[in-house]
Amino acid sequence: MTTLTPGGIPLPLVCEGKVRALYDAGPLYLMVASDRISAFDSVMPTEIPHKGMILTQLSEYWFRATESVVPNHFVSTYPHTFPEVVQGHVSLLQGRSMLVAKCVPILVECVVRGFMAGSAWQEYQSSGTVAGVRLPSGLGPGSRIPEPLFCPAIKNHQGHDENISYATLADQVGADIASQLKAASLAVYTCGATIAEEKGLYVADTKFEFGWIGNQLTLIDELLTPDSSRYWDMAAYEDAMATSTLPVGYDKQVLRDYLKAAGASGPVALPSSVVTRILAQYSRVFERITGEPFHT
Repeated sequence: MTTLTPGGIPLPLVCEGKVRALYDAGPLYLMVASDRISAFDSVMPTEIPHKGMILTQLSEYWFRATESVVPNHFVSTYPHTFPEVVQGHVSLLQGRSMLVAKCVPILVECVVRGFMAGSAWQEYQSSGTVAGVRLPSGLGPGSRIPEPLFCPAIKNHQGHDENISYATLADQVGADIASQLKAASLAVYTCGATIAEEKGLYVADTKFEFGWIGNQLTLIDELLTPDSSRYWDMAAYEDAMATSTLPVGYDKQVLRDYLKAAGASGPVALPSSVVTRILAQYSRVFERITGEPFHT
């Protein structure tokens, strides 16, 4: 078990989410990714070995690759830069932790969709829209959306995030901030999707989080990981579209499909076969994007 309990790290715990914990490291935060995995707003009792390392190291790759597009909070993953007080825990922290700049988070999920999947497909089927934007008729599951769509959601600490329209976002955070969030989200998605396609992968959709460092809008949390994104192999996508099905994704769709098949509405223990498949998918997307084998 690699989950680090709040009392296990001798730093003040700022907050803890389904997967990550944020600690106050003086001038910076120390962000630690566990091996927990969640779906449908529930954290599974079974961990995915090394998952936190994959998320952290892939996020580092993307933060470096997109830093010229939008500023981000990434500072370092080098253990020797971590506070002296946690050096005795480096064996657990190394590879799954990063120092990040302190910021004031904006409680909005900034989703960008390039293809029809998930709740976008559900909304389109019922109303012909996605995030309140009317789209051409005749699109099917997996269809490429004519232009990437910014689809905001309000973060809820309890329960599922609430999808909202851009107009609602502007009403809630102000027109200027809404415009900045949209522009930054689309810019990072476009950059990431272009790089991914060079590696033979489509980014079907992804979500970003932002915060403020002073007056600077800053990309925070994780970035373009299999937890926050749907990755599809481009060749498999073409084959799937020929049969009107969705391609198998390099993401946690494996878990969602398992839970649906099991009729589970809450956290359930995962069989080793599902754990192995999830780890294999996460490892593959890491290796294809970075061009490097994943090492623990």
